[in-house]
Amino acid sequence: MLALVGRCIELENRHIDIKKITWQETIDIRHRVLWPEKPASFCELNGDVDALHLGAFIEGQLVCVASVFIDGNRARLRKFATLPEYQGQGVGGAVLSTILNGNILSDQGVENFWCDARESAMSLYKRFGMLPEGQRFYKGDIPYFRMNIQLEQ
Repeated sequence: MLALVGRCIELENRHIDIKKITWQETIDIRHRVLWPEKPASFCELNGDVDALHLGAFIEGQLVCVASVFIDGNRARLRKFATLPEYQGQGVGGAVLSTILNGNILSDQGVENFWCDARESAMSLYKRFGMLPEGQRFYKGDIPYFRMNIQLEQ
């Protein structure tokens, strides 16, 4: 079991509480932000039950979700989404920092962290040292790049 009990970050005079949540708590934001034209069930993933799910809360409201799927020494970020009214304010960066710079991955022996990133969000991942791998690809009509980082042990 991962030993993440929570993290409180001060950002632009706001407290952001980052803590573990259930996969069910991720669905509304996943659906509203990533695939609003699909049914909510489209945002459920095989493996959700076993993955680590984090939520960022501002004033008690869940505003950002991220799911980390660990497979041996690799971890994959999936369904990372921030409500539109909170985008561009550092919330997603705080969540990504918690994942990459905390003990979440190292405690599990993770050496490689990756995700399929929407092209429009690549700059966020690059700020954390993640690099594009391969060519642009599409999910529906949305362009993506695989982003990857080797972690220090």
